[in-house]
Amino acid sequence: MSTSTAPAGGRGPQRPAMGPGRGGPFAGMSIPAEKASNFKASARRLLGTLHPERLWLTLVLVFAVASVALSVIGPRLLGEGTNLIFAGVVSKQLPAGVTKEQIIAGLRASGDNGKADMLNAMNLTPGVGIDFAALSSVLLWALALYVLASAFGWMQAYVLNGVVQRTVYRLRQRIEAKIHRLPLRYFDTIQRGELLSRVTNDVDNISQSLQQSISQVVSSLLTVLGVLVMMFILSPLLALIALVTIPLTLGTTLIIAKRSQKLFVAQWKNTGELNGQIEETYTGHALVKVFGRQNEVQEKFRAKNGELYQASFGAQFVSGLIMPAMTFIGNLVYVGIAVVGGLQVASGSMQLGDVQAFIQYSRQFTMPLAQLGSMANMLQSGVASAERVFDLLDEQEESAEPAPSGAGAGHGRLVFENVSFRYSPDKPLITDLSLVAEPGQSIAIVGPTGAGKTTLVNLMMRFYELDSGRITLDGVDIASISRQELRSRMGMVLQDTWLFGGTIRDNIAYGRPTASEAEIMEAAEATYVDRFVRSLPEGYDTVLDDEGGNVSAGEKQLLTIARAFLSRPSVLILDEATSSVDTRTEVLVQKAMNALRSDRTSFVIAHRLSTIRDADLILVMESGQIVEQGTHSELLSTGGAYSRLYEAQFAAPVAEV
Repeated sequence: MSTSTAPAGGRGPQRPAMGPGRGGPFAGMSIPAEKASNFKASARRLLGTLHPERLWLTLVLVFAVASVALSVIGPRLLGEGTNLIFAGVVSKQLPAGVTKEQIIAGLRASGDNGKADMLNAMNLTPGVGIDFAALSSVLLWALALYVLASAFGWMQAYVLNGVVQRTVYRLRQRIEAKIHRLPLRYFDTIQRGELLSRVTNDVDNISQSLQQSISQVVSSLLTVLGVLVMMFILSPLLALIALVTIPLTLGTTLIIAKRSQKLFVAQWKNTGELNGQIEETYTGHALVKVFGRQNEVQEKFRAKNGELYQASFGAQFVSGLIMPAMTFIGNLVYVGIAVVGGLQVASGSMQLGDVQAFIQYSRQFTMPLAQLGSMANMLQSGVASAERVFDLLDEQEESAEPAPSGAGAGHGRLVFENVSFRYSPDKPLITDLSLVAEPGQSIAIVGPTGAGKTTLVNLMMRFYELDSGRITLDGVDIASISRQELRSRMGMVLQDTWLFGGTIRDNIAYGRPTASEAEIMEAAEATYVDRFVRSLPEGYDTVLDDEGGNVSAGEKQLLTIARAFLSRPSVLILDEATSSVDTRTEVLVQKAMNALRSDRTSFVIAHRLSTIRDADLILVMESGQIVEQGTHSELLSTGGAYSRLYEAQFAAPVAEV
């Protein structure tokens, strides 16, 4: 089958497009707050998509634990190095030949108990300087730990990236397969931008959310846990001081997030409106110039651009307060730890290196908390995107396909038997319609807009299922034929042409990829495509863009007709197929159709009645009913609906005074 892809006959309600926005610093904070309607269920289902990767996820967890554990041990080792240096410096200043115990006893005897306690906590060798051998060993171990921690962190990121990308790959495959199983009714009730947003933006947002959320949540939680354990080992008192960070960090993050949330919503709302305005102005650029509306368009752009500037500035500024706020809280904790730690060193309760290690741990403790807080909006947005994708995957599919019959092409005898159909349950469109189309007949369908002409064609192609009655093709109910087999026996050309990115040759052969070069040339010559293709520098190898922008509208229409003719269908359907062709070319196409429709049924939907005078049968439709049928001359002689339509095309407008 060869079709020009553009669904016709859409009657359903339109749903607004709604794509997730992303970008800016602190990715989790910069996503507009689009919340899932059922967060828990959708989050659980999203995590379920990772089930095939459970072994790899276990490996990710192992690498994360190893990386965090080694990173957490590092400051403790560096603290030991500091202890060695400090002890060596102090030992060098003490007299040689005496023991540590003798020096401490002398200090206590002189009443300097504070200094005695401090020296007692240190590993001193009076008169001996820094033990560089021991210091080198500690530093080498620290270097090895950090190198291994980085290696495990890299492996974690590598494996996790594979997990997420394979998951998203499978999700895209499911979406692609689902789209091909959805009925045309679904595409008529959803905006194209909305569907594209789910397939592209939402899937990308899921990928980004999974990648960052899993990595940051796992690493942050493990880091907080590991650092907390090490802090309590070093000093329970200082650990309690550091715990004050948790409520301060979470509270500050939530307050800032709540305020920036509204600003980001306004930012992305204004971004969408500005993009829509730019697209509209660009598309209708010629019309803007014709009516001299450049100044108004520019003023409207400046106003909307100003609103976007204000919203973006506020959103980025407020969300940017998170890091300074976290730094301020970290500095407060740092001061508290430094003061209390200094007192403990002076009292001999801790060594200087332990305080240094604790300060490093306090730095490591604050950042993961800030990251966890900033993940809230990202998780919300990711789950909301997943929910929209799951809604698509849960849509009702076309009815089950019968097994291929293997029947031949047939002659194209099409019979409608008491067919009834409606788009909306409360609005009947076609009721009890019967029609017989014999092989070789050229049947024209005319009538006012909304009469049901295109709907009739949609029912032939099984884009929609009948409410009652049946349609037979060569004596076989089309409901018992697989859609692919049915549509392979029909060729359809719509008013809205569509060409694919590729050569002219590829576009003609789209409906029949196995066609030979001779058959492609025959179809091109029969539909008068050959005469304009030969004038192009690259001929049939001319590459078209996906909208066919480098050929004229009439030439695009001829290409779609050639595409349909090459498929050699039993039934040929042209829905206003010659509307974009000039009068002379239209005559040539009509001649080609007459030559090619031998022993085939053809349906022509037309508004220009002058183009269907030679049709074997003309059907006049009104409100889903065939109100008249006959030849051109017969219908004119009756003076009925067809006669009124025909005369209206040639009547001069009448102005009442």
